[in-house]
Amino acid sequence: MDRAVFVLGPTGVGKSEFAIKLAKLFNGQIISADSVQIYKELNIGSAKITPEQMQGVKHFCIDILQPNEEFSVYDFVLLTRQLIEKINAEGCLPIVVGGTGLYVKALLEGYDFGGSGRNSEYRKELWGKDAQQLYDMLKKIAPHRAEQIEVNDKKKIIRALEIAEFGNQPKSNGTDINFLALALNMERQSLYNKINNRVDQMLKEGLIEEVESLKNQGLTEENQSMKAIGYKEVLWFLDGKIDKMQMTDLIKQHTRNYAKRQLTYLRGMKIPLFDRNDENKIIEYVREWYDNTTN
Repeated sequence: MDRAVFVLGPTGVGKSEFAIKLAKLFNGQIISADSVQIYKELNIGSAKITPEQMQGVKHFCIDILQPNEEFSVYDFVLLTRQLIEKINAEGCLPIVVGGTGLYVKALLEGYDFGGSGRNSEYRKELWGKDAQQLYDMLKKIAPHRAEQIEVNDKKKIIRALEIAEFGNQPKSNGTDINFLALALNMERQSLYNKINNRVDQMLKEGLIEEVESLKNQGLTEENQSMKAIGYKEVLWFLDGKIDKMQMTDLIKQHTRNYAKRQLTYLRGMKIPLFDRNDENKIIEYVREWYDNTTN
């Protein structure tokens, strides 16, 4: 049976750094479960790990898509399962790292997406229409679902149309991966201070210029990548909807709110939380599991 360790936790807590320590101790390779770091050119705002920070540890699912491409939960589950199998076959330990809760939940609970999880031709056809057209379609075939979605949320409307058309609502079937999942945490105010400081650092490193470059390529909030925290607020600033101070405050506020939601999600999944500073305790927790699952 394939095995894997999942290092989870809120944004800014230090998951990537700790995962590298685990990888060095347990001959691991890292799979990113971050819905923004998958995109090329979204570097500063995603706090993307650099080649130097990787310290020679293999990383997957980083810089694999162009900024205008879409990536679904189904795509993540399919790709990650393939990578877990590949890494195990090489005699290494897969370490899945990230904070995108739905990605991890779908993988750990073995979501069944109804075969392919989507009809690619149908989806391609839908993406060729504007949001209002799609919303009108959804109102005709699933009016109750339409009431729950914003008229301009193209991604959610398309997924709702797929489910209405093909009955692809994912179901949980469990997983055949022997996994150990843990989450890092820290005292709330310390985490919030770290988030605020990180946003300031991102702006110093050129976040506005990064988003401006993407905007000049024709990317807008309609693109999945640009809906990410940090990118959408800078777009609002560049479009003159808010000033720079409002932009900075909103990025910090939205990131703090996101961290809070991540922790709530992890608690709902009953993932054990560890203080980020208790590294030795966490390493021993992993070591015991690792030794018990080593053939």
